[in-house]
Amino acid sequence: MSKGSKIKWTNDTWQVMTGCTKFSLGCVNCYAEAFAPNLKRMGMANYQNGFDGFEVTCHPGELQKPLQERKPRKYFVCSMGDLFHDEVPLEYLLQVFAVMGKASQHTFQLLTKRAERLAELSPLLPWHKNIWCGVTIEADQYTYRADLLRTTGARLKFVSLEPLLSPLPSLDYSGLGWVIVGGESGRKARPMQESWAADIRDNALLKGIPFFFKQMGGSDKAKGGDLLQGQAWKQFP
Repeated sequence: MSKGSKIKWTNDTWQVMTGCTKFSLGCVNCYAEAFAPNLKRMGMANYQNGFDGFEVTCHPGELQKPLQERKPRKYFVCSMGDLFHDEVPLEYLLQVFAVMGKASQHTFQLLTKRAERLAELSPLLPWHKNIWCGVTIEADQYTYRADLLRTTGARLKFVSLEPLLSPLPSLDYSGLGWVIVGGESGRKARPMQESWAADIRDNALLKGIPFFFKQMGGSDKAKGGDLLQGQAWKQFP
């Protein structure tokens, strides 16, 4: 578990599993793939598999850690992997969900690109009210993930439109409780047009959905900043 996450829409991360495989366009410049080797070189036990060979690894030793923190926190679950990866057993998912239910003082933020498996397993999972579930949608061809998200039992459903690689004219905002937008950052960052993010913001606000703008992105993230048309947007559900 990591405290004090730099991810602006959460407090901490909870790495109950790590590792992944590239799944869609947003994965091309995967930040976790780039970062994992550094953690491995630092000798961190849970990262010895890193993303070398894209090996998915569950970490049951991390399961009880939210129960040890009494102060309410927002936990982003698996920022260094995808909890709904095919190689994560249902039995392990049930253990993760059981802990989230017991740690009712916290809010757990799940995010996946694998909306198909999420929808398939949703009826088998206990959707406690403190679990927020989201899907990543990076281009218009993936807006169907929001449709699959709507079929789940999650009380709070959200979309993370990051890295935003195209406008999203096909996105249906119904049933969503939060919209996050961000551009890709890093040396090979693909550009995001400010107008794409502004259009999404306007649609979300029109429907009364909280809107969070994370960053413009680019090869120099600091230069891009976190303002959209000169204004900060840091709304939460």
